[in-house]
Amino acid sequence: MAFEGFGPVCGPRAAVFQPPAFPKALKEISSLPRGFPAVLDSPLAWSGLQFKRDSEYVLRLTENHVREIELALQNFKKLGLDGDLVCRQNFPLPTLDREFNHLRNEIHSGKGFGLIRGLNPQRYSVEDLTTIYLGLQYYIANVHGRQDKKGNMLVHIIADASTKMKASHHRHSTSPITFHNEEAGDVVSWLTRNTAVAGGKCIIASSYTVYNALAASRPDLVRALARSDWPFALPRFHCRAVLFYHDGKIIANFGRAALLGSASHPRPANLPKLSTIQIEALDAIEAIAEATRLEIETQAGDIHFINNLAVLHRREGFVNGNSFMEKRHLVRMRLRDDTVGWSIPEDLSHEWTEAFNPALSRVWHLEPMPDGYFPLRSQSN
Repeated sequence: MAFEGFGPVCGPRAAVFQPPAFPKALKEISSLPRGFPAVLDSPLAWSGLQFKRDSEYVLRLTENHVREIELALQNFKKLGLDGDLVCRQNFPLPTLDREFNHLRNEIHSGKGFGLIRGLNPQRYSVEDLTTIYLGLQYYIANVHGRQDKKGNMLVHIIADASTKMKASHHRHSTSPITFHNEEAGDVVSWLTRNTAVAGGKCIIASSYTVYNALAASRPDLVRALARSDWPFALPRFHCRAVLFYHDGKIIANFGRAALLGSASHPRPANLPKLSTIQIEALDAIEAIAEATRLEIETQAGDIHFINNLAVLHRREGFVNGNSFMEKRHLVRMRLRDDTVGWSIPEDLSHEWTEAFNPALSRVWHLEPMPDGYFPLRSQSN
């Protein structure tokens, strides 16, 4: 249909009627961001219900395996090297090598998680147990990452109510925490030295499964998550996306404390607040992750590995007992593999550089630091 007088470019007669832009806007918000896939067909897209037995993700060490590990420990100690120099060459595991290579592939290109079970932490000194932890995880990812500005390589996750700030910080609280990713690290590992008397399960969920659910039902939320206007306050104020499609992979990276604040780190009033749709998107991630979660009953001596780019994690609340053996104590590390590690989006490169730059200082505390130093800092100045 043509209308006279509606031709600002082509003249006063017979310009073709142009519909208003509103339907186009509706189409845009109901579609996925440009280039994002409609569905991710990947072993990383799983639901906890599909795992009927823990043998599907637990590598159980036999007595012969433990002896092999202890022999590698003794051989390494004879070299007189610092513990952070442990590697495949000086911590040889000829029988376990194949098993660990399989686990390495599972973490990076399989289902994205797994754990090693069968060590008795009470059998070793703290130094020996830490060396074993470093030696085994080198087979999964061979580059260690800093976890804060002070260069701490080992983070101790324990309950600590000695101050109000410590008691409310997720690292030292006994309360449950929400699903999140660590700020940096392709792989996150943690060694369980002791478990609580009750609770404290490791709970994980696939961000690939979360993406597939949102792409099918709420593409508008995918668009919101992929926009670069999310105002992160920690560990520094910056705006970026929560969700990336990079090098053929979906990558999630977020934490609620960095976006909404927390009891131990309230969000400064001068920083931008999340929009309604951003809060809705965070709530949708939490709901889908909770519905598809996998709960893992952790045992003392377990070494967990998760792909931090594709797997969300949280912890249930827990209650410690009175004895040393009944007080939950995890030792966490951030890792990257220089061979099979994923390509990192430019917007995340700052945090990865801070974590993995070998020129920056590094410290290794075998026990929790007495001052309860936290890497998260205020942005109020």
